Amino acid sequence: MKFLVSFLLLTSFIYSAGAQLYSPSEFLGYEAGEDFTPHHRVTDYVRHVAETASNVILVEYGHTYEGRVLQYLILSSADNLANLENIRTANLQLTGLLEGTPTEDIPALVWLSYNVHGNESVSTEAALEVIHTLASGTDPDVSAWLENTVVIIDPCLNPDGRDRYVHFYHRTRGRHPNVVEEAREHAEPWPGGRTNHYYFDLNRDWAWGTQMETRQRLQHYNRWMPHVHVDFHEQSVNSPYYFAPAAVPYHKYITPWQRELQDLMGANHARYFDQEGWLFFTSQVFDLFYPGYGDTWPMFNGAIGMTYEQAGSGRAGLGIITAEGDTLTLADRIEHHYTTSLSTIEVAANERDRIIDQFTQYFHNSAAEPTGAHAAYLVRRAGQEDQVHTISNHLDLLGITYGFAVAAGKENGFAYHTRGREELQVERGDLVVPVAQPKGVLTRVLFEPEPELEDSLTYDITAWALPYVYGVEAYALDREVTWETIAPVPAASAHPSEPVAYIAEWKSFEDARLLADLLQRGVKVRYAEVPFEINQQSYDEGTLIMTRGGAGAAFDSLVIQSARRTKQQVDAVTSTRVTEGVDFGSGDVVFIRAPRVAIVAGTSISAYGLGELWHFFDEQLEYSATLVDSDDFADLPLRRYDVIILPSGSYSDILDERRLEEVRDWIREGGRLIALERAAAFLADKDGFGLKSKPDDADGADSLDTEIQPYADRDRHEITQDIPGAIFRTELDTTHPLAFGYPRDYFTLKVNPRAFSWLEDGWNVGVLKENSLVAGFAGTQALEPLEQSLILGMESIGRGEVIYFADNPIFRGFYYHGRLLLANAVFLAGQRSVATF
Repeated sequence: MKFLVSFLLLTSFIYSAGAQLYSPSEFLGYEAGEDFTPHHRVTDYVRHVAETASNVILVEYGHTYEGRVLQYLILSSADNLANLENIRTANLQLTGLLEGTPTEDIPALVWLSYNVHGNESVSTEAALEVIHTLASGTDPDVSAWLENTVVIIDPCLNPDGRDRYVHFYHRTRGRHPNVVEEAREHAEPWPGGRTNHYYFDLNRDWAWGTQMETRQRLQHYNRWMPHVHVDFHEQSVNSPYYFAPAAVPYHKYITPWQRELQDLMGANHARYFDQEGWLFFTSQVFDLFYPGYGDTWPMFNGAIGMTYEQAGSGRAGLGIITAEGDTLTLADRIEHHYTTSLSTIEVAANERDRIIDQFTQYFHNSAAEPTGAHAAYLVRRAGQEDQVHTISNHLDLLGITYGFAVAAGKENGFAYHTRGREELQVERGDLVVPVAQPKGVLTRVLFEPEPELEDSLTYDITAWALPYVYGVEAYALDREVTWETIAPVPAASAHPSEPVAYIAEWKSFEDARLLADLLQRGVKVRYAEVPFEINQQSYDEGTLIMTRGGAGAAFDSLVIQSARRTKQQVDAVTSTRVTEGVDFGSGDVVFIRAPRVAIVAGTSISAYGLGELWHFFDEQLEYSATLVDSDDFADLPLRRYDVIILPSGSYSDILDERRLEEVRDWIREGGRLIALERAAAFLADKDGFGLKSKPDDADGADSLDTEIQPYADRDRHEITQDIPGAIFRTELDTTHPLAFGYPRDYFTLKVNPRAFSWLEDGWNVGVLKENSLVAGFAGTQALEPLEQSLILGMESIGRGEVIYFADNPIFRGFYYHGRLLLANAVFLAGQRSVATF
């Protein structure tokens, strides 16, 4: 046995002689394809292999939110494993991420990732078969491949989602599988097993690391930096197998060699598939543009990244009849993924020399000969300290080098907020991200103002520049400025021994985390609706104020503990007399009642939208919220809650006419309803609500033009009416509590063309005007209705409010820029008229 004791001690092995290596069927008690294997049994088998085989190392690299083990196996020849730490070190030296020059040739590093989508459940079953084949040493061809490769296999990236599916299937199948498609074993209940615990799609999270599974995996990926990475998936039961090469659009930074090796891989796979008479397709549907996937993210880290898609997914079960009348079995699905797995290793072994040469050249070019119009990216630090800290943590996770400007000076570059060239004043301490670095390609991909899209028919969002994601003042510089790795340390503020109040600015989401912590500690907090000055310090709207009166003896310790826990600054004052603005007892200083929050969940709600809210309150804001199943919402005592959030979803059954009137009564009494995306669309045009859908301005000529579109152009015509994911400039009313903490411009990420008219009787807090598209693709016919449309609004109904979000402010959990908007809706907006239920 060889078992990893410490990642840095990969050469410390424990040997077990004479033990028998069992195949998966021998160990588990059923043949491949006869059943789905729960994760704890997957773990058992993987440990058995590690304890028995002489050419395997097991790494347990973390746990999921539900406590399941995350692990990968390293398989290679005995000589390679004996030299494994040297191989890993040499490879990092090739990238420039580790100093030094390799002194020996290394094998190709192949990383195979299975089951990132939990209900695409064949992947883990196939992984077990691949692991046994590589570990058994019985096939001389495979043994020869392992001389030239080190293979890393993660058998299940999403154990929580996969077990959700496996347990569902085990509960619903009979003694024998039913292959008829309408059998209940082919109809997963909401939310399905695709996602992780918080209903996040982990295959969109590679570039962002919002989920703990992703963060733990990226740490190990960056320690290895593989040369080939494959992401195994499933698709519709009626779709033939898909493998590389990928579809256009290809991102412009994907190299000719990366394209060529995809072709070589595809040709080898095709050879095996043709021998068996298996159908497949290539170069369609699955493109290489959005950087958050398990194929694109490795591509932008120098590897050859590929997605393989097998027919099946959650509907297939152990067998299902396809549209052609054939029966697709789990055994079939295993065999196909097994074949492409071994074919990938074969090509990597045969092309080892070229793979290593091109990998080395990739990183040399990235660090020494970077391409592109910009030499560095700069984020202003002053006034954005929290955002800069959060961006720095993100860059650390991705392995991107950055620093802080050493000295002030004049530079020229592109300003993200104005989308024009400017001369700017660099200040000491500004965040600097150089392009000339080992991960320079990934840096450019994430920072470039607008990615070049060679084809508008793409699979995902088309804009993601980090300055817009984080909502920061930032510039793409013409030349690199001198930087250092240590950030300037701000002077610590001295607190008087007995302050009468504490003050905290409201400029970032981290300030909202401070407020959430204070409220849950029972500290009384107010916010200022107008600017003020005290102790020669100016404070903006939204500033938090905590006064000693009636707070008790623990007041100071509670405030200081909260500030330390959230790492936020609070300023102590010995007098509440202001020199400008309003005093703390003014009606413009509003008491914040800790809101009791409910979120509607259930079968007609978007699992993604709900999961993002659940994760927002649980992991990001750390404030208590109650998830209420939609089936129980009809009986929910509304007066128990101050704020009810409707995630995007279908509400015709949840909010029938009677229940909707009861919700309106609750609002009139002082409740606050927050409706996002399709929930807002449901309320639009309803009696008693002021939100109106914006009419489509298409005329008869447009309709006629639609009717005579060629059939072959149908997809391209449809995209002219859609917005798959683009960033728009939103003008905010910064005097309204919903927009406190923001500059005038907010950059919203739109993923649909839905448009609402401005409120006639309410507050149009965030609106789109003319020429508001900033980055990404938006169909020409979708743009016109968006002009003069509402993005964020609030209307009063009686003593309460309804807040409308046209777009998702916390999209996929990574859109930091919108988090404070949602916090404002929860904590600040409507506090003047809040009821005491």
